[in-house]
Amino acid sequence: MLVLAIDTALDACSVCVFDADAEEIRAVQSLPMHRGHAEALMPLVERVMWVADVGFDAIDRIATTVGPGSFTGLRVGIAAARGFAVALGKPAVGVTTLAALSAPLVAEDDRVPVVAAIDARHGNVFLQMTGAGARSLIPPRVATLKEAIRAAAIGPVKLVGSGAPLLAAAWPPTERPPLQVDPRGAPDVTWVARLGAASSPEGRPRPVYLRPPDARPQDGARIARR
Repeated sequence: MLVLAIDTALDACSVCVFDADAEEIRAVQSLPMHRGHAEALMPLVERVMWVADVGFDAIDRIATTVGPGSFTGLRVGIAAARGFAVALGKPAVGVTTLAALSAPLVAEDDRVPVVAAIDARHGNVFLQMTGAGARSLIPPRVATLKEAIRAAAIGPVKLVGSGAPLLAAAWPPTERPPLQVDPRGAPDVTWVARLGAASSPEGRPRPVYLRPPDARPQDGARIARR
């Protein structure tokens, strides 16, 4: 099974072609960026497909990150994945950014809990905690830094994501410090591909926002309807 994986939800635009049967990454490229995912994605997909030396008709599944993350960025990836799915007649699946951030650390040693945290600004983080044996301890949620620390500082843990340094800096001195602090700003798209290959292909990717957008219409500026 060949999986085309896309990630535009956070601080990178990334694409990967993964052969799930052979457990082989056929091609992968990632461009660090905060904005401009819409303009960068399609040329990047073309380059990765060319390097992988496969045609679109060979793709069996499309996987994309669905958030939490940038409202604009994650919609770019989801729209592209849905478009490819319709054009190719193949399923598209969604993978959360928190799961993709956690996955390599869990795979490395699933005996140590992993806390994935994304800086959600204004003193908040998007948070998920995975325990021993990949068991879910804290499902994806938005939390204040204080709430996140209270929930996560329960013993030896690994921290990953853009919110990891925030948690580490506020870690209680009475608790054992984190075993690892990985501040990466975006998940490894190869893990988006691996998780996507293992996901159920039912339904279609839907955004995971966890909170409403910061930008909202100003009531005072609305034009009255007649």
